[in-house]
Amino acid sequence: MMCLLCEAYLRETGMTAERELLERITVRPGVFGGKPIIRDMRIAVEHVLGMLAAGDTADEILAQFPVLERDDIQACLLFAHRTVAGEHVHERIPVHE
Repeated sequence: MMCLLCEAYLRETGMTAERELLERITVRPGVFGGKPIIRDMRIAVEHVLGMLAAGDTADEILAQFPVLERDDIQACLLFAHRTVAGEHVHERIPVHE
């Protein structure tokens, strides 16, 4: 549980939304070798990022993967940004058995 002061700070700075986005990224040791996946599904973060890097739009990705939501794509981008920025995001991802 988070302290009330911390929650207020996160709410004021908009970081609550970021935390909620990052909660969409999970890890399952038996799925894709433990790489980050989206909402515990068999869709790897790196796959979505690769599609974006190849020029696919969010709408094209959503059409190819109807189970995904726009926030899932945003979560992948946020995860990549935080990782490249040097944050240890991967260590904070919940691991589901």
